[in-house]
Amino acid sequence: MTLELIIFIAAILFGIFIYWRESRNNGFYRFFNKVINSKALQMKPEDKTGFVYKQSFLLRLVFVGFLFLIGIVIVRFLIPIDVATISIFASMIVGTIIGTYLANFIFKSSEVIEEQTDSLEDIMQDTIEKGKDFIEDLTNKDDLEIEAIKQEQPKVEEKSARERLKDKGLL
Repeated sequence: MTLELIIFIAAILFGIFIYWRESRNNGFYRFFNKVINSKALQMKPEDKTGFVYKQSFLLRLVFVGFLFLIGIVIVRFLIPIDVATISIFASMIVGTIIGTYLANFIFKSSEVIEEQTDSLEDIMQDTIEKGKDFIEDLTNKDDLEIEAIKQEQPKVEEKSARERLKDKGLL
């Protein structure tokens, strides 16, 4: 179980690495595309498609499965020990596919963040300005209400302290 978990995590990292590598340069895929397809069917120079980069799930699964199948066959001939079991093979494939989708998510989110950076900055500035205006309105409104209340209340003439004492009969 521990070996499978380690291989699964390593496969996720391997999937991220493959996706990143193909997003930079898809020369290996272009080579196979030139060898397999006729001139009319070959991919255009601006096409960035790779084995896992910009591919559907099914094609990613086929390419990754084929890659690990070749790797396991080579390992079986080099090392006669039964290391490559079905569960490890499945862990490698699933981990690599998850890694490619994780890398895709990271790349897409970083592109969106880069595009929205300027607009986010403007939105934050507008929000701060609106907040300042709102606070100023609240403080000004409170001051005006207090002054209005003071003006509305008629001043009752109060008796002086001497008169109050006389009323009580103390003077």
